Amino acid sequence: MRTTVRLDPDVAAAAGRLCAERHIGLDEAVNELVRVGLSHKRQTTRFRQRTADVGLKGDVTDIADTLELLDRQDSESPA
Repeated sequence: MRTTVRLDPDVAAAAGRLCAERHIGLDEAVNELVRVGLSHKRQTTRFRQRTADVGLKGDVTDIADTLELLDRQDSESPA
């Protein structure tokens, strides 16, 4: 396939160095660089949710019940 691509200066320099090192044409150098880039797999880190026990127990889906529970805990805890 034939197409026009604009290379950033650093990419053009890397392709030029590869051409000189291996005595190959620019098209072959660019193809090789693209293949290497496409085959490189990013290392991913598995996400882990860290939790902490805060002592609050109860259904917090109802805001009124939740506020009542918090008020009760505030009144029971020493000041």
